[in-house]
Amino acid sequence: MDFELSEDQRAIAQMADGLFVDHCHDDYMRQWDISGEPMMAPLWKLCIETGLQALAIPEEHGGSGLGMTELMLVLQAQGKALAQVPLWRHQLAAATLARYDASDSAGWIAKAASGEVLLSLSIDGLNSALGIQLQARPCAEGWSIYGRVTALSLGDQAQAALVLVQVEGQPRLLLLDLSASEVQRVSAVLTHGEAVADLHIKRLVVNDEALLPIEAVAWLELRSVAALAALQLGVSEGQISRTVAYVSERRQFERSIGSFQAVQMSMADTHIAVEALRTMLWQLAYRIDAGLPAPSEALATAWMACEAGHRIGHIAQHVHGGIGVDLTYPIHRFLYWSRGLSLALGGSAASLERLGDWLNDNDKLGWKYDLEEHQAL
Repeated sequence: MDFELSEDQRAIAQMADGLFVDHCHDDYMRQWDISGEPMMAPLWKLCIETGLQALAIPEEHGGSGLGMTELMLVLQAQGKALAQVPLWRHQLAAATLARYDASDSAGWIAKAASGEVLLSLSIDGLNSALGIQLQARPCAEGWSIYGRVTALSLGDQAQAALVLVQVEGQPRLLLLDLSASEVQRVSAVLTHGEAVADLHIKRLVVNDEALLPIEAVAWLELRSVAALAALQLGVSEGQISRTVAYVSERRQFERSIGSFQAVQMSMADTHIAVEALRTMLWQLAYRIDAGLPAPSEALATAWMACEAGHRIGHIAQHVHGGIGVDLTYPIHRFLYWSRGLSLALGGSAASLERLGDWLNDNDKLGWKYDLEEHQAL
């Protein structure tokens, strides 16, 4: 079997890497820290010009129609550069609508593919201890929506969003027009610089078409885990690269600290963790693109992304010594991103608990069961 990336995939990865690295240099990042801007608008414009914002949107709607593997490569480059652009939420929201919302009366998908509008999404309620805080009650016109959505990414800037709503005891995805008068927004900024908004919704009436089918939640969750893990992989690679450069240059007792055994062993641990994450992520992306079921693989990848991010982040801070907590030095941004991604994934403990529940209820895990399923089809 050939496990190499295709020529087109390598070209996409190289283009994304060059775009993000050239734009997000240290001087620019220092300016960004104090700018107060919700996202890197010039970089987002470049993403639209190069088509990176529509990789996963089907071709019939104006996108590139590519898979999770190609998006994963772009997100990995984005994480390595810490680029504040809404790549994965925007196009996965559009891709979900393309698959499950046949009407698309407002033309959201095509407008998202062209970059005319910005879409966001939030499925944090699946992992949050508070659960889904948006509720739906049946009414004469369809459904009456009330409650709140916490920390919707770019909630002030996006025109529409897919959010979770509890409908008759089941989580459903709701396409929410953020310009509706019943939607009130409270702006905030997360520690790693991501602009968010809490949505407070009172008596918003929607019809049945605004709610996507139940199976859309699982479809989107798989791809959201892969996207967040790909960002975490890029962030971790960036942390390791910068830390290796630092320990090679920093000298103590007339030797580079990278020659000390304790430092070498710590850095070896980071390489093991990042390669473990890479392996699990690639398997998840492959199974998604191949149309294979991947619920346990997604939970295992989420757990590994949280664990690897935590371990790599704290080792990087530790070997940097006191300079690691200096906000004028760039390494702290990687730790902030890593923690933010871990929270978005639900944390390692919650992911491990869900994986344990899945294993308790399922006794068929492994490649041979995939073969049996395909033979049955």
